[in-house]
Amino acid sequence: MDSMITAAAQALAAGDVLGAMKRVALRDDAPALALRGIALAQLGDFERAKALLKSAHRAFTSRETLARARCTLAEAEIALVSRDLGWPERALEMARQTLKRHGDGLNAAHARNLQIRRLLLVGRLDEAETLLAMLDLSPLPPATRASLELTVAGIAIRRLKTKPAREALARAAKAADDAGIPALVAEVRNAAGVLDAPAGREVVRGRERALHLEDVEALLSSDAFIVDACRFAVRRGSRIVRLANRPVLFSLARALAEAAPDDVPRGLLLARAFGARHADESHRARLRVEIGRLRAELEGLAAIEATKEGFVLVPANGAAVAVLAPPIEDENGAVLALLADGESWSSSALSIALGISARTVQRALETLLASGKVESVGNGRAKRWIITPAIGFPTTLLLPGPLPSD
Repeated sequence: MDSMITAAAQALAAGDVLGAMKRVALRDDAPALALRGIALAQLGDFERAKALLKSAHRAFTSRETLARARCTLAEAEIALVSRDLGWPERALEMARQTLKRHGDGLNAAHARNLQIRRLLLVGRLDEAETLLAMLDLSPLPPATRASLELTVAGIAIRRLKTKPAREALARAAKAADDAGIPALVAEVRNAAGVLDAPAGREVVRGRERALHLEDVEALLSSDAFIVDACRFAVRRGSRIVRLANRPVLFSLARALAEAAPDDVPRGLLLARAFGARHADESHRARLRVEIGRLRAELEGLAAIEATKEGFVLVPANGAAVAVLAPPIEDENGAVLALLADGESWSSSALSIALGISARTVQRALETLLASGKVESVGNGRAKRWIITPAIGFPTTLLLPGPLPSD
């Protein structure tokens, strides 16, 4: 490798993107194409970056497997940043194995970090933690350690473990400072800001208060009877009743919990559960049936007693009652939560991350676009969606996923 390529690579490693571009801007050999592609990716021009990296991959000979693996690694990182979750995972794993086999432990660790970050993004936390346990962070340079510590913090945040998250972010901040890369320092600072942002709302007897992540963790670890409107479940301690597939029962449970210890009139329960404006005998009969089903689901956690006006929730052993709700409730809140990371997403990537059909995602995006909550960029297969800047949007902290006791 000649001195100019070496200098450009060192400039990129130090975060000097423009310095790297100056050294290789007029060259079209394979190493220069790869470095220009990486530089453009750092500048945010992902389409041109991908094209240059593909050209570099083709320009390297079949014997230059290490260089090709590094190109694949760069393509995988661009795919992750641009939320192209359909990018082949197997290609990244093969590149990681090649890097490891050729003694490039640094880039092999970076490849593993990309794998873990993708698993985190799509909510596969157990798999992410398994891969993370295979990594030894101590021999890695500061920039790589900072990136991995951000991943550790991300997993802890999704697990609602604030103390480990803050510890990981503190380690990431120190490593970023040691690396001396301004963009990395800013990324760590922004990640730390998530812990200080509203993560939910607690509703008790009709009164609301904003909750930070520590508050959410404390609430879920308490002995209170909690109706979790973020994951559509009812829980107390380690006992969890999942009602995501039973929306009527969840609506009834939430209405009763929001009013407890007072009762809820039958008319209000009918409106909340069935949308009935004018109740007749068939509605009242159906309400009795659904209340009976909810009683069975909540057996041991709470009783539901009939009153003169309606029904009242009576938790076992006189436990406190609370409702945990997202910062802002929207029927398309999960889509907004993913877009809230500030990156541009394709509809197919949203579909993969949320585990729902592409058509469902498209309908949600059309609704959000009409209400001015999201914006689209590009056309056709290159079309991406971003959130319209706003205050108080829901966060990925409370996306449906594993509960702390799972």
